[in-house]
Amino acid sequence: MGAVDVIILHPSPGPDAGLLGSALADARVIVADRQRAGFLAIGAASARVVSEAPDGRPFGARLREARTAVRPGRGLVLLGSGALPLATAADRRRFVVAAAAATPGALANNRYSADAVALSAPAVDLLDGLPDAFPGDNALPRWLAEVGGVPVRDLRRSWRLAVDLDSPLDVLLVAMGARPRIGALDGVVKAIGAERVRSRIEAIGDVLGDPRAELLVAGRTSTATIGWLESHARCRVRAVVEERGLRASTDLAVASAGSAATVRRHPPRRRRPPRSVLGMVLERDGPAALGPRLAELADAALVDSRVLLADRLGVDEALWPRPETRYASDLLDADGVDDAWLAALTRSATDAAIPVLLGGHTLVGPGLRLVAAT
Repeated sequence: MGAVDVIILHPSPGPDAGLLGSALADARVIVADRQRAGFLAIGAASARVVSEAPDGRPFGARLREARTAVRPGRGLVLLGSGALPLATAADRRRFVVAAAAATPGALANNRYSADAVALSAPAVDLLDGLPDAFPGDNALPRWLAEVGGVPVRDLRRSWRLAVDLDSPLDVLLVAMGARPRIGALDGVVKAIGAERVRSRIEAIGDVLGDPRAELLVAGRTSTATIGWLESHARCRVRAVVEERGLRASTDLAVASAGSAATVRRHPPRRRRPPRSVLGMVLERDGPAALGPRLAELADAALVDSRVLLADRLGVDEALWPRPETRYASDLLDADGVDDAWLAALTRSATDAAIPVLLGGHTLVGPGLRLVAAT
């Protein structure tokens, strides 16, 4: 096998980061250090954490710069500092083996929304053609397959590899539900606080075990998560699946040319802006209606609030409330939310007659297993 370099991209908190943003960055550093040591222990030639200043540069430009550190002829494992916090040595070895292959190929934790990607040496060379404006790592496997013609495999059947620390809530879910525990996160959890959220996590865990109850999951959940709920939850499940691939959808990841037959079968389509069924209800009734509407549908609810924000403001996160505000909403701290719409939404979730959690992809995906483990 060939040699493999590992690069872990760590977004440093910006100068306006508050307590929650700093706590999330601390948790990511802990996970990144564990990954660095873990990849070296299984034979990676090098593993380093690259801290990235919040300078506004798009992912494509930053990756091309980081890629220059990969020695010629070596494969690459690329991941974010919050990715794969539950990965085992066997999981890391699968990425290293894929990156060490002599033929073009790639392995992702999920090819449709990646947080970690292994590229063999021939595939690494293709990164020189990655557009500077490429928006993020989520769409990288699609670009490799569609534009680069690289065979891409993934590990999306492994739920633990879908966990990503995108919010302090995700840190809390991992700290409460991971087995074995990651004790190094205890200090971060203490800084976050979040007793209000902790009690709701426990209450939703009780609903999962109650055959007379019903759970609502809304947002970027998956058929795999729904299948797990059908097999493991004793309650009934109501699922609203929408806007999967929200972050991975970019025209830059799609081949611009194809055969005439391909074009006839798949003519160009107008890109639809993100829309949400639940978001349409809130557009009609206002954000304060969230709690009452959810209570009409279930005995507990997990809601992907990023889909609601995209429905209201578009897919560009620069137009959303700032990260610190989103993190406060995830922890149900309406007083810490400085956006009027999101504050009303958060207060409605907090005051709901049923336990409600707001969060992102991890919450409505692999985080459900962590909730069940509490």
